[in-house]
Amino acid sequence: MPQGEFIWKNGELVPWADAQVHVLTHALHYGTGVFEGIRCYDTEAFGPAIFRHQEHVDRLFKSAELYYMPVPYTREQIRQATLETVAANGLRSCYIRPLVFRGEGPMGLSPLDSPVDVIIAPWEWGSYLGDEGKANGVRAKISSWRRLSPAGLIPHAKATGQYLNSVLAKIEVTKAGYEEAILLDDRGMVCEGSGENIFVVQEGRIVTPPQSASILDGINRRSAMQVARDLGFEVVERDLARAELYLADEIFLTGTAAELTPVREVDDHAVGTGKPGPVTREVQRVFEDALHGRDERYHGWLDPVPARDGAR
Repeated sequence: MPQGEFIWKNGELVPWADAQVHVLTHALHYGTGVFEGIRCYDTEAFGPAIFRHQEHVDRLFKSAELYYMPVPYTREQIRQATLETVAANGLRSCYIRPLVFRGEGPMGLSPLDSPVDVIIAPWEWGSYLGDEGKANGVRAKISSWRRLSPAGLIPHAKATGQYLNSVLAKIEVTKAGYEEAILLDDRGMVCEGSGENIFVVQEGRIVTPPQSASILDGINRRSAMQVARDLGFEVVERDLARAELYLADEIFLTGTAAELTPVREVDDHAVGTGKPGPVTREVQRVFEDALHGRDERYHGWLDPVPARDGAR
């Protein structure tokens, strides 16, 4: 992974190699952390700008609240720290990882006496499922591992320990020769990918699982839904049966890391013609324009990074 120069840690920029934690950090043992995945794009309108920055910061704080983890900074302090960190690293396009976690403290399951630490780390990172996947679609497989149930954890929180669920699914399908996993929820309904939300196109209408299907309410999910509606497509949130994936005209995934990636095959069933379809292509085109500041309708989704040393 390409390394940056600085990571923001507990209120100050520190050299990348010095941003370390103790081996008895609570989150290392028990998964007591929450995080976000955010992207900065080198936009035509603003230069480097962070996509839907405030929404990501808000979700970070909501995830922390769900796990009784008071963030020792305000939302605006975290937003400004993120802008500062991207600028200090001289990055024009990057992935950003804010992480709030329980640090070194009393060992044991109760985290409440362990300190809450915060880091923000940016680095250069291409599309999670690859440029080839974005262009031509990926092969997906439905994992035997079900998405974690709201009866046991909180799917709406972006918590570190919960991602073992996605890790198992990703390893399973990778070993089987596929590029991405699709997880069903505990009822057997379609949920999401290992790190993305899922959309199915049926006769020109776009369908996506609802929040009651144990999904993470993705910020890029919301963005793609807005773009699709602005383009005149009907977008429906409802439960999807597994077989509907095999019968779909088109399927695509959205996520900060994956951006908008088509799916060309599920469980060895070709999706539609086996190539990204016209609805996916149209939503993807405008979505990409929004990310890169090429569509004025979505300029409000971009948070410009202040110029470093007064120069753009």
